[in-house]
Amino acid sequence: MRSVDSLDARILLALDEQPDATSLALAQRLGIARNTLHARLQRMQRSGVIGEFSRRVDPAALGRPLVAFVSIALSQSTARRVNDALRGFPEVVEMHSTTGEADLLVKVVARDTADLHRITSSFLTVPGVVRTNTAISLSEEMPFRIRALIETIAEEGRGG
Repeated sequence: MRSVDSLDARILLALDEQPDATSLALAQRLGIARNTLHARLQRMQRSGVIGEFSRRVDPAALGRPLVAFVSIALSQSTARRVNDALRGFPEVVEMHSTTGEADLLVKVVARDTADLHRITSSFLTVPGVVRTNTAISLSEEMPFRIRALIETIAEEGRGG
């Protein structure tokens, strides 16, 4: 993935503030050519800097208000197959390989605790899953954020 420079960061901030703005309006606001804006947006999309729009959708609005984190221990050499199998669960919204006692940390969304139990029980049927440990989120103290970091990068290019 390509690094974001100051201008890219300024473009991302402008998009964050006005996601429905036209390319022309954004380019004028930023004081750059529309072609420059367009080329940078395309490059950021191709390289994965800008993710899918669906990442902005709140799972609670989809009837999945319960959030849990499931630590999963795997048998050796099964990580790829287990990862592929877990991607097949629509309730798995994020997954990370980790160090420590567990091999994976999986963020899951569910309708309620009964639904969560169904999901985590299903994880145990995946070949290679040895054990799971589930922690339910009681409240989101700070949602995922990236804006403060983007602002820092934007300021770096301005001598800040």
